[in-house]
Amino acid sequence: MNKILAIVFAALMPVVGWAAEGHSVHLDKHETDLHDTASMQRGWALFKNYCLGCHSANYQRYERTADDLGVPAEMAEKYLVLPGHKIGEQMTVAMRTVDAKAWFGSPPPDLTLEARLRGTDWIYTYLRSFYADSSRPFGVNNTVFPNVGMPHALIELQGVPEKTCKPVPVVDEDGRTKVDPLTGKAFLETQCDVIGIKQGTGKLTEKEYDQAVYDLVNFLAYMGEPSKLDSMRIGTYVLIFLAILFVFAYALKREYWRDVH
Repeated sequence: MNKILAIVFAALMPVVGWAAEGHSVHLDKHETDLHDTASMQRGWALFKNYCLGCHSANYQRYERTADDLGVPAEMAEKYLVLPGHKIGEQMTVAMRTVDAKAWFGSPPPDLTLEARLRGTDWIYTYLRSFYADSSRPFGVNNTVFPNVGMPHALIELQGVPEKTCKPVPVVDEDGRTKVDPLTGKAFLETQCDVIGIKQGTGKLTEKEYDQAVYDLVNFLAYMGEPSKLDSMRIGTYVLIFLAILFVFAYALKREYWRDVH
């Protein structure tokens, strides 16, 4: 029994470590809105221009996306389909896996289900957490994903973020500052934030960039589950049907059991 418990514990350790790491960084909330078609259309354009060069979406077709988002097929084929592709094809990339591994250390992941895997809050925060780091191969790092091998794909829009660190008081669960009983001084910890962009390096303001990232993540959320709105609509009808059926079933039960009681 002890050996079995030890094996199970060892198997779960990476999962526990990953969970702890995932909760060590504050994630900003992404209020996903799959009814906002305009937002998802803008997100699709950003995905095509800044993501689809390296990241594939092998389980999503251009034509299905255009139909769902209300984009005419002619316009989608002209502006949103990669050169050399047809609108009925899947969103694949030309980059070879062996080349991607040589350039980035590992092939960029397929993004079809990334929003379901990581969560929209994680991606929204991640894309807004790059900062300049000359020690990294691409000159940037990320507070959500330290030592990430991916370059800052949206740097043209955001610019070059800078990271600053400063000592801040340590607080307990009640929000009170922790004090050293011997010295009477507050305990300090180093807190680092990405605060500010070098002037003139990005096309968008901070507010505009946040909106662009919101649109991109909104599109990824749609792509992860394209039929979610249909499922919710059908689910509503099913619940209404079951509620009506329950009334008739209850009335029938009362009729059958009337003489028994």
